[in-house]
Amino acid sequence: MADDFRDFGGAYTKELVKTPNLDRLRAHGISFERAYVQYPVCNPSRSSMMTGLRAEQTGIVGNDLKLREKLPDIVTLPQLCKMAGWQSHAFGKLFHLGGGKDVQAKQAWMDLGKSWHTAQAYEATKAGKKILEGRNVTGGALNWCQWGAADGTDEDQPDGQIAAATVAKIKELGDTPWFIGCGFMKPHDPFIAPKKYFDLYPMDSIKPWQDPADMTPVRKDSVGFGAYGEAFAKLTDHDWRELLRAYCAGTTFMDAQLGRVLDVLDERKLWDKTIVIFVSDHGYHTGERQWWNKNTLFERACRAPLIIAAPGMKGAQVSRSLVEFVDLYPTITDLCGLKMPHAAAGVSLLPVLASPTVNVKEEAYTLVTRSPKLYGQSVRTARWRFNHWSDGHRELYDLDADPEELHEVSEQHADVVNALAAKIKGLPSIQP
Repeated sequence: MADDFRDFGGAYTKELVKTPNLDRLRAHGISFERAYVQYPVCNPSRSSMMTGLRAEQTGIVGNDLKLREKLPDIVTLPQLCKMAGWQSHAFGKLFHLGGGKDVQAKQAWMDLGKSWHTAQAYEATKAGKKILEGRNVTGGALNWCQWGAADGTDEDQPDGQIAAATVAKIKELGDTPWFIGCGFMKPHDPFIAPKKYFDLYPMDSIKPWQDPADMTPVRKDSVGFGAYGEAFAKLTDHDWRELLRAYCAGTTFMDAQLGRVLDVLDERKLWDKTIVIFVSDHGYHTGERQWWNKNTLFERACRAPLIIAAPGMKGAQVSRSLVEFVDLYPTITDLCGLKMPHAAAGVSLLPVLASPTVNVKEEAYTLVTRSPKLYGQSVRTARWRFNHWSDGHRELYDLDADPEELHEVSEQHADVVNALAAKIKGLPSIQP
């Protein structure tokens, strides 16, 4: 799992980022071009994915809520595998780690004892914390909005250590069945990576997104809200270029660590008996609508990378089926011959794994909240994205004609609005 890693299918980033190891993994399996998270923020998304329940059902809609405080008895995906006899180990960020907590507390957040036999968090070494070049592009207004080209090697950074630990555990376990969670931290902020990855992206090669002049403005609750929006509105073209360069460097650094894990699968000839799934916890805006973050109901935040490679599958395939991350739990139970321990919110993707042209669902749903009383729910169909807010505000985008969601068209398509509003009414009620 990567963190804050967007799907780079957009018009201006398609050829920008170097991810050779993701390409290697795609060659083994199916890439899902329309995969959607249930909440575009770390903790809610991960909790939803690991339980197979929508965020409306878990009640986890922020990074301050712990899974076991809300759902003490839920059987998570790694826990189910553990109960079935698999060794279950977590390296890095699978569940949300939380901010400013020591390792022991971080491990508790990762559900040590129920979901995992072992769980380990990591931090940069002294050398890895030495920043050779970098700055906070908001002048300190947002502490996290900092980039840095770091000293040291890959293993002076958490992701390098996570890769090394994952490889070591795979070798140690041998033929023992296992569920390993390899949770890379990048390209999440702060945007720090070893300097050599920044060197791959000269500043003059970086072209930030430019919002077109005729783009439909949206309400602040949709995007551009709060202190983040105020800080981003002050960024210069140079600031955006620096951020995008750092995001690309972090992405390629993460990709290199993924490559080390793929290497051990090659070395141990494990592809014919291992299910490999690559996901990000959600997407990310890299300048669209002057937003540098997630937590919106736009395509860039709701859609995330998903690659599945399983024994017996034909590789290098692409699926355009709509899928949701709640589909991963029932898919893995099917592949492993296990039984869902609770009612599944998603569906098994086995039909798509057998034939990528198959469509398993007609809609994908995402939730965001702004306050206890204000929340937005989005439905994505093959053509449309419809966002419905609890105060009655509505937005409709035609992604066939407008893939970057630049023009809001609800007034021109009242029939579509009414049909999609009815689908949102069918979602589970939001748990307090």
